[in-house]
Amino acid sequence: MTIRLNGEPYELPGTCTILQLLERLEIHPRRVAVEHNLTIIKRQRYETTEINEGDQVEIVNFVGGG
Repeated sequence: MTIRLNGEPYELPGTCTILQLLERLEIHPRRVAVEHNLTIIKRQRYETTEINEGDQVEIVNFVGGG
């Protein structure tokens, strides 16, 4: 299935959750914010929020510095 990940087409083998997508991308869930279909998803919902065909997902990394 195809979704839009950070504005680009991205292929997934099938429906998955946000947490499964982050694991697939090797991204630690505590270091990012995720928007799913224009809605910010709270971290505690990553495991239950499903991504389906045509969905839009934006992943933003937190950057520290000073």
